[in-house]
Amino acid sequence: MSAPAISAALWVLAATVTAFLPMRRQYGPGLLLLALAPVLIAWLWVVHGWLVGGLALAGVLSMFRHPLRYFWRRWRGVAE
Repeated sequence: MSAPAISAALWVLAATVTAFLPMRRQYGPGLLLLALAPVLIAWLWVVHGWLVGGLALAGVLSMFRHPLRYFWRRWRGVAE
């Protein structure tokens, strides 16, 4: 297995553990995982090609759809 694939698997395990935490304790690890996701996706894209990178991107967007929607609305200035 390549280093990006191992890193992606560890990222998924960390996201799963974070999901089991109480909501008030999810913010720190969740933001860290959200910040690391583009780096990991880009690494996967460069090493394994656009298909693997696209699947990783779809998975991250699916997992973080609510926080990303919140930040998108906040960036645009739309009230909740």
